[in-house]
Order: sequence, then structure tokens, then C-alpha cells
Amino acid sequence: QVQLVESGGGLVQAGGSVRLSCAASGRTFSIYPMAWFRQAPGKERDIVATINRNGGSPYYSDSVKGRFTISRDNDKNTVYLQMDSLKPGDTAVYYCAADSRGWGGVFLSSYNYWGHGTQVTVSS
Repeated sequence: QVQLVESGGGLVQAGGSVRLSCAASGRTFSIYPMAWFRQAPGKERDIVATINRNGGSPYYSDSVKGRFTISRDNDKNTVYLQMDSLKPGDTAVYYCAADSRGWGGVFLSSYNYWGHGTQVTVSS
């Protein structure tokens, strides 16, 4: 079993920055591809960023590319999402996800462990 706990969300003004953290339980965290998804009110849950087990090959959705940075610290069993130049359109619940099967990728179905989410609200 893997448990994921997100933190770091809150209210921020447009143009500001927030760093989300996702702490994972389990000794095998270092072999899991990880991802951040987000879900705005009334919308589907969409991919934001992914990272492979070694911290390389990051992927970003077009809407956040150049503004968000995903990273991980396997010694701390934690994955991060640094969010800069925030826009009101970034307002959503942000979810951390892990894939214990090693597939990774951009699809919801690829991930079998999820956190409960953390709210990020960007005011204009």
C-alpha cells in the first residue's frame, strides 16, 4: 500500500508562487513514476506534470509549461510541484498520483494511488 499526502495549497494572488509537496509512505517510493493532476470546479481531472522514478524526463501540459516545475527527492519520499506566475485559471484541487506498476504517463488510468488533494486558489 502507498499513501500520498499533499500539502502546500492555499490562496495566492495572480503572478505569485506556491510549492506543493506530496509525501509518500512506503520503502519502494523511489521506483514509482509520479504525477500531479488538477481538477477545477465542473471540469475533468487533467494532467499537470509527470516525472519518472529517477527524477528525469519531466512532462508538462501546455497550459503550465514554462511556469511549473516538478521534482522529487527519493530520500525524503516526496514529490514537489513548484508553481510560478500563477493565473486565476490555475485554480483547482491538485492531486498527487503514483504508479506502483511502473507505467507512468499522462492518463488517469495509469496511476493506482492518489492523494486526497490540496486546494489552490488564485485571485485576480
